[in-house]
Amino acid sequence: MAPRADTLGAVLAGGLARRMGGGDKPLRRLAGRPLLRHVLDRVSPQVASVVLNANGDPGRFADYGLPVVADGVPDNPGPLAGVLAALDWAAERRPELPWVLTVPGDCPFLPFDLAERLHAARERDGAPLACAATEGRTHPPVGLWPVSLRSALRDALAGGERKIDRWTARFGCAVEGWPAAPVDPFFNANAPDDLATAERILLRRPNGVPIGNEEGSKREKPP
Repeated sequence: MAPRADTLGAVLAGGLARRMGGGDKPLRRLAGRPLLRHVLDRVSPQVASVVLNANGDPGRFADYGLPVVADGVPDNPGPLAGVLAALDWAAERRPELPWVLTVPGDCPFLPFDLAERLHAARERDGAPLACAATEGRTHPPVGLWPVSLRSALRDALAGGERKIDRWTARFGCAVEGWPAAPVDPFFNANAPDDLATAERILLRRPNGVPIGNEEGSKREKPP
């Protein structure tokens, strides 16, 4: 599947990782590689370019060769701040990319058809936004965002908004469903036990079978 030439990918890694014990969760090791490498392997082929939303010293991510974009809103207000940072970066640095696909930095099994299907979902529903779901459970940080809504998002954050789904509901958000078996493609490695679970999943998969994209054409009905 060809990458979307109109879409910037943004990996959200600006949180405090409290459940992981602090530090940079995407740099934790999973099956011998940083978790972030697993995420990038899945997202990078789908989009025109990728940025990393992270706060603090950007030098710790130098090995990845990615632009590192910090939150523009103070006090770690949550993933909406990372979304806004990516939208602002796209508007200022890559104005030819009107869309941003966001994914958390702790999701190692993301589907390889994520960008294409979220675009198809928003076109299908006539909505400006789209997000992913499994078995009726939405995953708001896994979403497709138009850069044109960045001013509205900035105003909402300034007004204290912190919940992604509450903000997207103002405009309309298409939902695209994936099956959760045999592996939920939106599994989050939030804590050390989750990393151990992810490693067991990776080690038991046969070589060449792409987790999170089995039967790539199979779809769930939106909840």
